[in-house]
Amino acid sequence: MSDQIITVRPQGTHLTKQQLPNFEGISAKTAGSKRLCMHLVVIPPGGRAVAHYHDGYETAIYIIEGKAETRYGKNLEHSTINEAGDFLFIPPNLPHQPINLSDTEQVIAVVARNDPNEQESVVVL
Repeated sequence: MSDQIITVRPQGTHLTKQQLPNFEGISAKTAGSKRLCMHLVVIPPGGRAVAHYHDGYETAIYIIEGKAETRYGKNLEHSTINEAGDFLFIPPNLPHQPINLSDTEQVIAVVARNDPNEQESVVVL
């Protein structure tokens, strides 16, 4: 275990497997994390992620800005609408697809997962 605080200052975005802009935050790669990752994701106006799940890992999301629909379930047959100030919990292996409900405003959210390798457990459907 490290005995120092690690600061990560994102230098820009990269496109995730889910096809969303992501500001890399805490991960095994950036901070030496062993059990979690945390980053900032942006869903552009009118944007949506590719349907996917996180193989074996839980996900927690806090929406900072915007309003999104998340379709989920084996065939994305369920739906929830969330907005700024909402926390979401996504169980491991649950297929889901977030969709920005606005054509003019972005959705910004903090995403945390108990997987230190942010993209390795993402399975695109």
